This record gives sequence, C-alpha cells and structure tokens, in this order.
Amino acid sequence: MTAQTSSRLAELVKYRRFIHKHPELKYEEKGTADFVAAHLRSLGFQFQEGIAKTGIACLIDSGIPGKTLLVRADMDALPIIEENQVEYASIHSGVMHACGHDAHTSVLMGLASELKEDIRSIIPKGRVLLVFQPAEEGGQGADKMIEEGILEKYNVSAALALHVWNHIPVGKVGVVDGPMMAAVDEFQITVQGVSGHGAMPQHTVDPILVGAHIVTALQSIVSRNTDPLDSCVVTVGAFHSGHAFNVISETAELKGTIRTFTKEMFDKAPELFKRVVENTASAFGAKAIIQYERTNAPTINDPNMASLVRRASQNILGQDSITEEHTKTMGGEDFSAFLMKVPGCYFFIGSMNEEKGFVHPHHSSKFDLDESSLPIGLSVMKEAIRLYLEEN
Repeated sequence: MTAQTSSRLAELVKYRRFIHKHPELKYEEKGTADFVAAHLRSLGFQFQEGIAKTGIACLIDSGIPGKTLLVRADMDALPIIEENQVEYASIHSGVMHACGHDAHTSVLMGLASELKEDIRSIIPKGRVLLVFQPAEEGGQGADKMIEEGILEKYNVSAALALHVWNHIPVGKVGVVDGPMMAAVDEFQITVQGVSGHGAMPQHTVDPILVGAHIVTALQSIVSRNTDPLDSCVVTVGAFHSGHAFNVISETAELKGTIRTFTKEMFDKAPELFKRVVENTASAFGAKAIIQYERTNAPTINDPNMASLVRRASQNILGQDSITEEHTKTMGGEDFSAFLMKVPGCYFFIGSMNEEKGFVHPHHSSKFDLDESSLPIGLSVMKEAIRLYLEEN
C-alpha cells in the first residue's frame, strides 16, 4: 500500500465512522448533508442543496465539452438498534447505518477530494454530477430528486452507483447485465365479510376463510402467471382478524409484498394481483378492498454500462475480480428510478471478511463492513468514470 493509498483509506474511514456514529432516518439527513456540504465547500466546489429536502448535487466540469455522468450515494440509515460494540457505534438510539450508506457517502466524498486534486486523470472530458441522495430506504428519494428536475437541469447522460455488499468478499466486484435487484411493491388487503357467532357460520361470511384462500391463490401469480425462467416473489407477511374465540369477525387484514425482476412482470403484477384477490373474495361472497403501492421499479443495468464497470474492475483489481455469485437479489433499490431514465449500472463492492468477522447481512443489528473495501470502491468508480467519459 502506497502512502497516498494509506492516506486515502484513513480519510474514507474517518468520514465513514463519523457518519456511522451519527445516523439519520430518511428525509432527516440534515446533519449528514451538512457534513457533506462542509466537505464540498472546503474543496471550493459549488453545489445545490435541499433537493428532495436534504439531497445535494455537485457538478464538476472538466472544461472540455462532453457527456454528463451522474454518480450517486445514498445517505439515510435504518430504524434499528445497533448491537456492535465499537467506538463508532450509533449514538442515536434506535437508528443505525445497517446497510452501508455511510460507506457510499464516504466514497463519494473521497471522490470529490480526488477530483479536486487531479480532475483531468478522472474526467478527461465532460462533467461528473455527484449526487448525495436522501431516503433510499423506502422513501423513494431517487424519484423525488428526479421529480425536482436534476436530470434535466444537469443534462445527465448516464448514471453509476455502487453498494458495499457483505455477501461477497473484499476484492470482488459484483455486476450483471440486465435485472440485478427486484421491484418492491407493497399491498394491504381488507376483506369485508359478515360477522356472527362461531357456532352458526351459515349466517356469516368468514373473512378469515376468505383471507386464507387469498393467501393460497396469490401463489398462482408465481406458479402459473410468471415465466419459470423469470423471478417473482409474493409474500403475505401479516394476517390479522378477530378478537374472540367464538366470534366470526367482520373483517380481516392482510399485508405483504410483491417482488418482480423484469419490466414486463413489473408492468403485469398489479392487475394480476387485483384479479386474483377480488375474484377470490367474490367467490365466497366477500369484498376485498386493496391498497397497492409501488416503492421502486426493478434495478436494470444497461449491458454496455455493465461491461464498462467490468473493465474498470479488471483494470484495477485484475481479470478474476468480477463475480455474479450472490449478486442478483430480490431486495429492492431506488437507484432503479435513475436507470429507468438513463443508461447506467449499479454494482456491488465486496465488503465481507470472514477472518475479521464482517459477515453479518445488511439490515442486521450487527452489520459492519471491512473498511478496506472503501478505497477499492473509490478506485473502481474512478476508473469507470474515466472510461465512460473518455469513450462517450
């Protein structure tokens, strides 16, 4: 490790541990945004603040005409009580960076530092838009920033983002062509039946029975309405009804999620869901009231951009650095909103290290990561930026 690399690692670790120690929930990332803004200001960069409440966009121009590449980091934490016994553990009770957004923000801050020191080696032409985004965890922060016009204002041509990933080891980069992470839909069903005495069911319409049939019927979306070579998950995570042992209640409430992996299935899912739920309820003489919300679309990588990230990783880490194992996931990611608008690539930077105990999954109260992944992520991202702007 060179002195420069060691110095950059120390800088990234400092940023990451400060942010980790001071986590903030979606749309509450004011302290994190202030920390980022102070860093950008110290480098002499101008930037736009307050996008989607707490977001920041910083345009860095090479001075030579070319494309604009958006590079994004998410800033929000999760409502989780941290169990790690480390000096940088969260000081905000019940809030924790349990997914790695602290690492992503730190890498982008380090990228800003390197752009200040030697812009030409990273941006041969064109511009880079650094985007510090709020509310990735269920808040649709990417959509909100897009709605406020950042793609049009800065004439964005393509987009990149990385995510530290505790399912692949340090030194590996996970990237795939096409779908990489799933769409996330959330539903709530209220089954309206007819209540009555548990001993006289003939006078009732039992919403629990109807709900049970709905749970079973919903699996036909996966087994009979999804291409077997595609992926879809339908999960009912909550089912509540009634209070007394001898009373058939009037209503039952079901909550759950649908995860789809392709744009085609994403487009079909709501109507399939509605048809199955409403017709099943009707067959029993009940009524189903549906609330269906779309959190994010599938995260679909442009093959050309994915190829560029592969080349960047191989240039930095070697030919064997790319992996697709443990890379595709039915988890969701709102960077998908950017990828629906412009070509781009979302990729994983390995952060697992079994020898050091960094093995806990994302969203775990014991999640932590090997910080040597931070300069790796920065180096791969820098090379990907250089390749894109050099070739486009």
